[in-house]
Amino acid sequence: MPQPIRAAVFPVAGRGTRFLPATKASPKEMLPVVDKPLIQYAVEEAIAAGATKLVFVTGSSKRAIEDHFDSDPELERALMDAGKTELLECIQGIVPAGVSCIYIRQGEPLGLGHAVLCARPAVGDEPFFVHLADDLIRANPPCLAQMATEYEKHHGSVIAVETVPKTDTSSYGIVAIDDRHKITQIVEKPAPEDAPSELAVVGRYLLAPNIFDKLESTGRGAGGEIQLTDAIADMLGSSDVYAYPFSGERYDCGNKLGYLQATVAFGLNHPEIGSRFRAQLRSLIDA
Repeated sequence: MPQPIRAAVFPVAGRGTRFLPATKASPKEMLPVVDKPLIQYAVEEAIAAGATKLVFVTGSSKRAIEDHFDSDPELERALMDAGKTELLECIQGIVPAGVSCIYIRQGEPLGLGHAVLCARPAVGDEPFFVHLADDLIRANPPCLAQMATEYEKHHGSVIAVETVPKTDTSSYGIVAIDDRHKITQIVEKPAPEDAPSELAVVGRYLLAPNIFDKLESTGRGAGGEIQLTDAIADMLGSSDVYAYPFSGERYDCGNKLGYLQATVAFGLNHPEIGSRFRAQLRSLIDA
């Protein structure tokens, strides 16, 4: 039987410069989509996939993330005294019982691979999720849960992928696969003419623990950073890694347009305001 996936790693040390000035004093992962920040959507997805250990790899400006997942007795008392039980339950349920939060500081901005490596003491010798909160995926079942099911079939690492236009390959890690969806090649941000396919890696990984040894020996790659893609490429000769074309809709909330698209999509499906928001959008289009 494969080991259960108990740990989820959230690399959240980036500065979010594409959203300045909004991210000058607030982490980009705290940007709200309707009424929840991006990082809460990420945490909910990981918990739905069975994770009970949430490992946040943070930077010096990310204290708001810790505060969000911490209890706030003063706020809870105020809501209780005001009889706002629904809101009280909402904030008390952000981190369910039995789920722990661990915060690890990434001292230098040395890339995604380095951020994952920083999580090694908390993860240990177990398979684990890596979730990039910028990639908001609406799916049922959630994307990480789909990947956990795929992992049970193959007992190998699983990476979420989707097809992108050939012209966009230079913005992604790109994989080549065999007829079993096993990855045979992975390249970080290749030019369109050099891309082995149009299958792009998106922000969901289920990785075997031997990735840590690969990251330890991976030198700095593109941009002078330790690239997770390079470490995965090193795994291919000795370990099976599978590409998984997930079912769902991805919104790239690392850029303004994708963030606005996510806000509209989630707003339209919100149980409290969805119908009124739809009517408002129609009135704007018809005006």
